[in-house]
Amino acid sequence: MNVQVVLVHGIRTSRTMWRAQMEHLAGRDVPAVAVDLPGHGSRMDETFTLEAAFATIDEAVQEAASRGPVLLAGHSMGGLVSVAYAGSEAAPPVSAFIGASCTAFPRGAGLATYRTLARAFDALPDRGMWLTERVLAATIPEETRPDFAAGGYALDTQDAALASLGALDLAADLTRLTMPVWWINGQFDQLRMQERLFRRLTPHSELIVVPRTSHLVTAMRPRVFNALLDVAIATLHRSEASQEPARRSS
Repeated sequence: MNVQVVLVHGIRTSRTMWRAQMEHLAGRDVPAVAVDLPGHGSRMDETFTLEAAFATIDEAVQEAASRGPVLLAGHSMGGLVSVAYAGSEAAPPVSAFIGASCTAFPRGAGLATYRTLARAFDALPDRGMWLTERVLAATIPEETRPDFAAGGYALDTQDAALASLGALDLAADLTRLTMPVWWINGQFDQLRMQERLFRRLTPHSELIVVPRTSHLVTAMRPRVFNALLDVAIATLHRSEASQEPARRSS
């Protein structure tokens, strides 16, 4: 059966951030879907809640799982929410997981500081758009630079979304990730701070740090990230192939 890929975006952006990955997977004939979380992209007028975010991911995963093993990949906030979903006690049908730029627990002083900075950024005359565009122009290749804004920026949702992350029990969720796991961080990613703890809580996982790369690893180094998607897909193919003889004999 063909591996199915489900992609979950980070805060403020939308499913359009995965354009380079969706094109790469389409070129390899790998079925993939990128979702819009509530309050983002095509769902900008909705309220973000964890329950609605989990329901969005679950709908995509369940649909994909009817056709083959599922590789779930999430970036930043989408990675954290996907950890909580994939590691839930309900044990959804996720066969492999990639968490990109999400190896930090969203709680305490760190979360409070992040929310304060986001509010200050939002209070700028243009809600920080001039600075956002300057940062993207300085760090992101021209080929992927438009992808973050293509679905609009969820500026009115970010504080509520950040606040909701504090309710996650990621330490428990991480211990229930028994499928193959890859943590992918940029060398200069601000959310690398607890990558070793994430690695310890998922001892079967792999940690990949991409040199000369920021938090926006999927867009800054799209070919590297796409190659790592290929590794995960190949791992699932090998796993499925090794289990097939046992299925036939049972």
